[in-house]
Amino acid sequence: MVKYVVAVDGSDGSDRALQKAIDLAAAGKADLLLAHVIEWSAFSFHTPDELAERHKRREEELERARESVLSPSGKKVKVAGINYETIVLHGHPAETLAKIAKDENAENIFIGRKGQSKMGTLLFGSVAGSLIQISPVSVTVVP
Repeated sequence: MVKYVVAVDGSDGSDRALQKAIDLAAAGKADLLLAHVIEWSAFSFHTPDELAERHKRREEELERARESVLSPSGKKVKVAGINYETIVLHGHPAETLAKIAKDENAENIFIGRKGQSKMGTLLFGSVAGSLIQISPVSVTVVP
């Protein structure tokens, strides 16, 4: 079965990428993997107390992402009658999405041109731009 990864972050661009993936999945009988990546630095905390607090915050972030980002996106896919799964991970967004696509043998990654972080885009470049450079599969960037 063909599988598409869809990067979701709750932004308008993400919603448009999701809709494009739904349309193509419905036409071509593909499954979707809705992926949300929370940026996370491995080098932020050093003491045992800080590490324990970090773990607690990490779990809270994962749950918030499942409820506020993946659940609404999943409802849209379910209404369209398409099989889907969800995944939320911490990491560098472009690298993590590329790894997910490779590990899942996905055929394509759908991503919005602009996500939630406008300041991050100005400082570091877009996730979509980085993903195009490193992805092992085709990337569809939706305006």
